[in-house]
Amino acid sequence: LITFITVCSQLVSNSTVTMPPKIQQKSKEQKMQAAMAGGKGKKKKWSKGKNRDKVDNKVLFGKDQWERFNSEVPKMKLITVSTVVEKIKINAGLCRRALNEMCDNGEIRAVCVTRAQRIYTRNISEEDEEE
Repeated sequence: LITFITVCSQLVSNSTVTMPPKIQQKSKEQKMQAAMAGGKGKKKKWSKGKNRDKVDNKVLFGKDQWERFNSEVPKMKLITVSTVVEKIKINAGLCRRALNEMCDNGEIRAVCVTRAQRIYTRNISEEDEEE
């Protein structure tokens, strides 16, 4: 133990620690001027996020929309509420009612009707299936 202490003390006394030169401290006035001169520039502004365009879908059928609905929808292969809403620009509630009515009249055929999604397809007559 004594030899260890003597070796350590010799190492400490032999090694010279060189400290870096001391840097001149700035006065308070110089620090204040540097802070005012540097500045951050413009403050960062928060983005508003991704904004979707507000759609103005109709809640009642206009004459031209009713004609488009009756002409285009029965010819579509895949008929869902969302596709009809996008195409004809009507409200989803109005679209659901109109598709139910069209299905009851036999113009389109229901493939899958659940609480969340309604899928219809065009009604193919028996004569077309044989050909």
